[in-house]
Amino acid sequence: MNDTLVTVVGNVATQVEYRDTATGGMARFRIAVTPRRWDRQREVWADGRTSFYTVLAWRTLAANMAGSVSVGDPLLVHGRLRVREEERDASRDFAGDPSADTREVALRRRTFVDIEAVAVGHDLARGTSAFRRVVRSAPNVTERQSQEPPGAGNPLAAGEWPGNPVMDAEGSPAPSAVAERMAVPPF
Repeated sequence: MNDTLVTVVGNVATQVEYRDTATGGMARFRIAVTPRRWDRQREVWADGRTSFYTVLAWRTLAANMAGSVSVGDPLLVHGRLRVREEERDASRDFAGDPSADTREVALRRRTFVDIEAVAVGHDLARGTSAFRRVVRSAPNVTERQSQEPPGAGNPLAAGEWPGNPVMDAEGSPAPSAVAERMAVPPF
């Protein structure tokens, strides 16, 4: 594949729009990216021209973005760059203007730049963030039985499904189970 991968650093410009689709969740928002350059003559940092990108995400990333990203947050977005052009009837732009001649139909071409996100995260150079791992619920009993391979010694038969660590008496993940899955010693 010859996808163009980009990483942009900027601020969230619009609220995250989230909706469920047949293939999973979908989220989108706009990010404002403003380059800063050192002005040698004035000896100060100067802002360049701001570019806006529409960020799209699917499934788990979309759901996590909807719960974690707010307007104004500094973010890093990594993903596939998509450039698309659309033609639009320009006479709609002059519908309320009595001086405009709306009898003439003109097409106006617009270019949009989207990023199909692979990874999104807060810019820790500009603040702190608290990460919380998403714990998925275990499949129901009929799904478990259909997914279990036959035979003894099956680790999945003990209720240790991928993504669901063994819980302690208070319903929290047992530290030893989490550390074992992460291949690091427990705290």
